[in-house]
Amino acid sequence: MPSLEVFIAGSIVVALNLYMLMGGADYGGGVWDLLASGPRARQQRVLIAKAIGPVWEANHVWLILAITVMFTAFPVAFSTITTFLHLPLLLMLVGLVFRGSAFAFRSYDPYSEGSNATWGLVFSISSLLTPILLGITLGSIASGRLVSTPPTGFRETYVDPWLAPFPIAVGFFALSLFAFLAAVYLTLETSDRDLREDFRARSLWAGVFAGFMALVVFLLAEHGAPALREQMVQSSWTWPLQAITAIAAIGAYVALWKRRFLMARLATIVQASLILWGWAMAQFPNLIMPDITMWCGQVRISGVWQSAITETGESGARSQRRIRPY
Repeated sequence: MPSLEVFIAGSIVVALNLYMLMGGADYGGGVWDLLASGPRARQQRVLIAKAIGPVWEANHVWLILAITVMFTAFPVAFSTITTFLHLPLLLMLVGLVFRGSAFAFRSYDPYSEGSNATWGLVFSISSLLTPILLGITLGSIASGRLVSTPPTGFRETYVDPWLAPFPIAVGFFALSLFAFLAAVYLTLETSDRDLREDFRARSLWAGVFAGFMALVVFLLAEHGAPALREQMVQSSWTWPLQAITAIAAIGAYVALWKRRFLMARLATIVQASLILWGWAMAQFPNLIMPDITMWCGQVRISGVWQSAITETGESGARSQRRIRPY
């Protein structure tokens, strides 16, 4: 039977899954807001605002849940991520604040064209950059560079682990996947045939770009995240999962081509969810590749479990210390 740690780690992935399917689609809506064009550009932006307006703020609850659970249950992993990735996390937080503020200001000032355009631009650019930074963070966690490189300076410790080809590719993959989700969702948010066709065309192009970025991430993983790639290639569950993911992706594309928009939405949800769970399964049992596992206070170094819990003081109080693998 799975241990408590496995259930808790699984709850984090479930929260991230829900955040991707809902909050991620909101980010994608901001991307299409930026790229709105043609004679119906204004109608496209109105549709996007109408679709995400009732839920955009509530969707962040899932991200907050994932962060809170990790902080409570896995403090070693939480402290490692927030310390070594504080720069992209800070930029992502700034993007979240600017995005939400701009969307609210634009919504409550709809009659001033100048300020409306300015807030719309801030909203769109923040929606573009924030998911890239989120993907960069996840790519850095999976890369194995976060804790395996001895700190020698600020750049080597806090910049190089995430400012690398593999994490950046994961960032753009996340952006393309979110844009694909949003475009597919938006085909069902309007009864206007022309607007539906606009987002159908965008979803087809976004799907192609998401597939291309998935290939780029897989190729870069050979050197950027070798332990993760090994798990994805050699594990017994890999090929069945990838086959089902491919079937869902093809099904979404066929459904879009045939204008079966509800079926396209369902297939896209399955595709995106399997991608996230494939990443989580490839990292198992690590929260951070390759050393920090989901067993609180323990790390795996050279295949040996070593406790990071020490007894201190006459009272035997338990405290945690982090073991660094160098």
